[in-house]
Formats: sequence, structure tokens, C-alpha cells
Amino acid sequence: MTPKEDIPSLRQRLADFSAQFEETLRPGVPKRRPPGGGSVSDLVQGLRDLFTQGVTREGMRDLIRRDARETFDFYTRGIDFKSFQPLPWFKRYPAIAWRLFVALAYKLSPPRRIAFAVAYILGLVGWIQLVLYITRWGPPSEDSGALWLFLSFGIIFLLLLMELRDKLDLKGDLEIAREIQFGLVPQGPFQHNGTSIHCYMRPANTVGGDYYDIMQLTETRVGIVVGDVAGKGMPAALMMALLQGSLRTLITAGHRGAELMTKLNEYLCANIPENKLVTLFYGELDTKAGELRYVNAGHNAPVLIRGGLNLERLPATSLVMGIDRNTPFEERQVELRSGDRLLLFTDGVTEAFNLKDEEYGEARLTDFLQRNAALSSDELIKAIVGDVLKFCGAARPGDDMTLMAITR
Repeated sequence: MTPKEDIPSLRQRLADFSAQFEETLRPGVPKRRPPGGGSVSDLVQGLRDLFTQGVTREGMRDLIRRDARETFDFYTRGIDFKSFQPLPWFKRYPAIAWRLFVALAYKLSPPRRIAFAVAYILGLVGWIQLVLYITRWGPPSEDSGALWLFLSFGIIFLLLLMELRDKLDLKGDLEIAREIQFGLVPQGPFQHNGTSIHCYMRPANTVGGDYYDIMQLTETRVGIVVGDVAGKGMPAALMMALLQGSLRTLITAGHRGAELMTKLNEYLCANIPENKLVTLFYGELDTKAGELRYVNAGHNAPVLIRGGLNLERLPATSLVMGIDRNTPFEERQVELRSGDRLLLFTDGVTEAFNLKDEEYGEARLTDFLQRNAALSSDELIKAIVGDVLKFCGAARPGDDMTLMAITR
């Protein structure tokens, strides 16, 4: 199971609406009238759809509570507001305004940074002139500084439009990258010899660095992989694609088990940045006998649910990959009996935080599994994701989440 979230194209809806609006106002051009509708009603309907389609109560709540806070945190990252408290108010607020100006300016390209500085100065001059004028002469007029304020707001608005255009262009590319990334991983549940495998991947951003795979090695043996590339977003997604391509190439070349992991680690150490690392669980499951041979390279210990009651863990057998090319890898073996279920997951599940900075944690996950072990694999994965999101509340999960459930 790999749900592809239906991402509405705001640019397309805006383009469609603009085209319809221009056609309605263009003189001498016949108006398109779909059956049962007129141009004015179509325009009203298009406008209503543009601003209401896909809008939910949760989305508006996130806009106010989460998006606004995250935007503020993004632009004020690195600013210690507490350090300004000892200053008197007439020094504190100018100092804060200056730090905010610098923080915002650094987010812009150099030409836009100059335009932003000009708008900042014009706005400051206009505000001072307006205050002095009102203090002396009463209600504002043309000479009160309103013109400077208008120019300042105009430049800021133009900069916002430019940044929005860049964001929409980038979002289109990211949506294509998302489709490509989801196309790299198996679609739908896997069924073979009474063994079923269900998977789920939820990037924290449009794309992410989590990776899972299911590969038919022989008639009865299946390779299973769940990995996590350090970081998120596009850099992690590119590394994820590199990891998948390298792993599949080595498997095609006949490498298996600890030898496969050794070769893969050597390749990663030579081709990824020094500050990056990869955790990876690789296993080879005999779907007929239930024998699972695995190597856990620093990944979260999967949970083995025996008969829906007892929980066992498959701890790491080696260090993470991509750090030391001489890292030794140990292969271990475990048997999946009829009725057993193995749950693999990435740290985006257990390391999700809520607004109180509390971690979801391993203990909460194992407790949830014990209480909901009777669910089917598909239902269990959905329930886990739902429980994590409920725990996070208005806080957006900061890392990618991937789960794989193997049931015999």
C-alpha cells in the first residue's frame, strides 16, 4: 500500500480561472457556454471552486495554528529574543526589527535583497513622517508620508509575487519528483506462498529519504528492504534513489546477505557526503519455510509479533552505513511461524514530536501494537499512522514515516 496523496494544482486552477475570466470580458468573442450554464454563472462557479475546493476545517486550523508558527520559526531561526529582554524598550524594539530585517534579507537573492532594503527604508521613512504629521497637523494627507508607505508596500507585494512564482515553479518540479519517487517503490500489497507484505510511505515534505523495496530473488525467496537516509527533502530523495539503484545492481550481480551490505557500504562511503549516513534493514525471506535471514545496519529494531501476543525485537547487527568502509556486517536468522507478523518502520514514527516537545517513542508504539495486534496488516499500518498524527496534533511530523508489515 503506497498512497499517493492527490495534490491539487493551484497553478492549473488559477490558469483555468484566468482564461475563463479573460474570455468572459473579451469583446466580440463568443462566450463558451457549457450545457445548462451561462457565462456569469460559470464565472461565479469557477470563483467559488477556486477558493473552496479542497478547503477543510483542519486545513484552516493548520493555516492559523501550525503554518503561521512554522513560518515565524523559519524566518526567526537563530534569533534569541530573550537576549533583548534586558534592554530598555526604545533599544529593544529597534534591535529586534534590525535582526528580523537581516534574517529576512538573507533568505532572498541579492537583487531582491536590495529591493527589500529599499522597501524597508521607504516604509521606515514613511512611518516616521506619518507619525510626525499626525502629531502636528492631525489627519494624514498627501504630505504625511502615505506615498512612501504605499511605495514600500508595493515593493514588498512585488517581492511576494516573485517568491510565490518561484515556489510554484519549484512545487511543480517537486510534484514530478514525488511521482517518480513513489514509482521507484513497489505498488500495492505483495502476496506469495501465504505471505503478505503491506507497505506505507509518508514523506515529511513533498519528497523524502525513506526507502522500502520488495524483490523476488528466487521462486520462494523474497528480498525485503527498509532504509532511512539522513535528512529529508530533495537531497535525501536523491540519495534514496542512489541507494536503491546501487542495491538492486549489487543484487543483480549475485551479492547476498552480509557480502551485499559490505559492497553497498563501500560504494556509499565513496559516493555520498561525509556528513550523511544510511540506516538499512535488509532481509531475505523464504516465503515457504518462513526463514528470514537479515542484516540490520543501525536501523530501528523491527517488532516481531508472535501469534498476536508476544513481541520480540530484531536489534541492529552492525553500525550505520556510509560512515566507515571497513564496518563489519553480521547476518542473523529468525523464523516467522504461521500467524506471526513482522513490523518494520523508520524513525519518523517513533521520533515524532507534539507541541509539548514530547516524543511518540518506542514504548508508545509497542503498547499500541499490543492493543491492536488483531488488526489486519493494512488496518494496523493505517492505525499506527493515525495514532502518530493524533499524538502530534497541530505539530507537523518532522521526519519521513515508512512502515512495512510482513504476515504469514
